[in-house]
Order: sequence, then structure tokens, then C-alpha cells
Amino acid sequence: MNRFISLERSQQVLQRIRSSAFATAYERDKHRMVLSDDAGNEQVYFRLPIVLPPPGANTPEEEIQVNYVIVLIQSGNCAMGYFENGVNLYHKVFRSYMVRKKQGKSQIKYLKTKGKSRAGSRVRLGETVEFFENINERLQEYFEEHEVHRIAISCSKTLIPYLFNSKVPTPFDKHDPRIFKIPKHIHTPIYEVMLDANRYLMKGELIYEEMQQAVVDKLLGEEIDFSDDVDEFYY
Repeated sequence: MNRFISLERSQQVLQRIRSSAFATAYERDKHRMVLSDDAGNEQVYFRLPIVLPPPGANTPEEEIQVNYVIVLIQSGNCAMGYFENGVNLYHKVFRSYMVRKKQGKSQIKYLKTKGKSRAGSRVRLGETVEFFENINERLQEYFEEHEVHRIAISCSKTLIPYLFNSKVPTPFDKHDPRIFKIPKHIHTPIYEVMLDANRYLMKGELIYEEMQQAVVDKLLGEEIDFSDDVDEFYY
């Protein structure tokens, strides 16, 4: 089961976790806490809103500014932006001719099965190279002008090598601890889809089995009014 909760409620849940008897572990790549019982059995997963710092941060949450980039990449489409505490300050959308129209397959996938073909393929390959160079150039601008604390990314495994092996390098490597893979299906990346992804990342998420409902109710607080939770974030 999944329950999405507001940033304010997430802060309350985090405080209750800190004062509870649960053993906790933090998974950095998923930006979530794992709550276990005395026997070490995992009970609940709590994905933190992207603007909440990891557990153990010395600075109070209300005094921390979290800067992050969102990068959404699919074949021939990219939406990306720079955010400060949830507010989008800059964004860019890139499109490229990377898909073979008849087959609906990207040129990259086609080459893996059929090898190089004719002029159309060379055009698509050229646009693929330029596509990732443009992405990395914009990322470099964000990182040069701002301190970036988190990198939220959605990109298929097929395209990851092209991102990191571009002639224009990314301002981070694939093992950067700031990277956070967005755990959500992303539609064709456009500006509105990026904003929807940001709204998702600004929510906390409790993931649990039905038998752990009482634990979750306790974390949420028995007397809490849930009217400000946003139901459209159920997937």
C-alpha cells in the first residue's frame, strides 16, 4: 500500500519516527527511511520529500535550502529544470529526431539489433549525439551557477551510457551520491510533466503492507485531519 502525504505532514512523521522505538536505516539512492522491528523485520518504508534533508542532518529542516535539478529523458525528448525548495527557477525542453517512424523504435535500439543503415540512420545518430550534448551543456550551466544538493533523474538504462559518455561531460558521475532515481513512471517529458514530477517529489510516501496499517496510523497521528492530503498522487 502507498500513502502520499504533504511536506508538513512528512515533517511530523519524521519527528515521530525519531522518537519511536523503531530501528531505522536510510537508503540514500531512494531518499527513504526503512523502519524495522526488534527482530530486524522491515515494517514500513518512508520516502522523504526531496526538500527534507537526510536523517542526522544537524541543521533544522526549516533553515535548510535544498537546491536540485530534475532531468527526465526518453528517446528524443528531455525536460529538465533547476529548483530551489520546490520552486522551479529555470527549465528547458529538448526534442530530437531519434525514433525510426515506421518501427517506432529509437535509433539506438535499432543499432543494437540491426547494425548501421543508411542516411536516415546517420541523421538520427547525429541528432542523438547533439541531444545529449545539449542536455549536458544545460546541466553544466546549472551546476556552475548554483550549489546543487540533489539530482532527480528518470532515464532508461539504454540511454544512460549516452548521457555519461557524451563529448560534453555531465557535471557529475553516475555514482554521485546526490543522484536520486525518480520511482515513478514518467510520461513523454514536457514542461508540465516535469512540474508533475516535482509535485510528486515534494510529497512524502509511506509504503507498507496492509498488516502494518496500525503502525502507519500511529506515525500519522490518530487525531490528524487528512483533508490536506492529495489523493491524485495514488498510483
